Amino acid sequence: MGSIVAENRKSLMLFSGRGFPELAEEIGQVLGVAPTPSDSYEFANGEIFVRFKDSVRGSDAFVVQSVTEGVNRWVMETLIMIDALKRGSAKRITVVLPFYPYSRQDKKHRGREPISARLVADLLKTAGANRILTVDLHTAQIQGFFDGPVDHLFAMDILADYVQKKYAGRPMTVVAPDSGRVRVAERWTDRLGGCPLAFIHKTRDPLKPNQVVANRVVGEVEGRVCLIVDDMIDTGGTIAKAADILFQEGAADVIVASTHALLSDPATERLKNSRISELVVTNTLPLSPEKRLDKITVLSIAPLLARAIREVFDDGSVTTLFGGLS
Repeated sequence: MGSIVAENRKSLMLFSGRGFPELAEEIGQVLGVAPTPSDSYEFANGEIFVRFKDSVRGSDAFVVQSVTEGVNRWVMETLIMIDALKRGSAKRITVVLPFYPYSRQDKKHRGREPISARLVADLLKTAGANRILTVDLHTAQIQGFFDGPVDHLFAMDILADYVQKKYAGRPMTVVAPDSGRVRVAERWTDRLGGCPLAFIHKTRDPLKPNQVVANRVVGEVEGRVCLIVDDMIDTGGTIAKAADILFQEGAADVIVASTHALLSDPATERLKNSRISELVVTNTLPLSPEKRLDKITVLSIAPLLARAIREVFDDGSVTTLFGGLS
């Protein structure tokens, strides 16, 4: 015999960053695979060290990292985890980023500005990532920044199912908080059976981040439940001011659905004092106890991520999870 024939086997291994290990545990429970144990710590000067305790040779590796507060620390840890897997001879490395870091910096507004979302993609690729799996990118064009497959998941069905059940029978208008979210809001109106669409015309000073001036509402909102949809809630300024202007226009109630709950200060205080009756989010990012207001409802994204991971591992179609939406 002139060759040795090996049985073609595939092994799925799950790896968790320290940003939000509870989410990786939940994904593992759905998949039936526990995250691989590791030694992860920082040296006295802040350098990060990662070593996986089990062999990763030949594995289909899925690295789950929620890039939460302290973004740069978790980005760096993710890169180090990828490098450790590459040097451990993992066959394929898929980075599962429920929230894609630096996604708001996806284009240049003025000269001499970075496109940091592209830089993150380049870093992941250079570290050794073969594929990215993420949820509700700030803009779909970010998919083109990574030189490899990107599986873009949508949380809309999870959020919409909850909203439909809780607010059934009440007249509803889907509201885009700015013109850039109109396309997303249109998908929501289709998902909710063709309810009216409105959007808020606003201005933003590029020299003053997180400060918004809301101008006026375009669309039918009087006497209706207004559902503001957005991909992320950071300081809460956009939705708080949007709620004020919607009530000025005669809205009966204002609720918000958003995938990523960053809730950077002073978001919690703004939400607490706002007229928003409910904020529905997913757990793509951890929510500390002090930020868990009574008006915040958190839905799990883990079953969706687990299904997508399984499709990738089985060489199936992730797109079929959303009826062909991409």
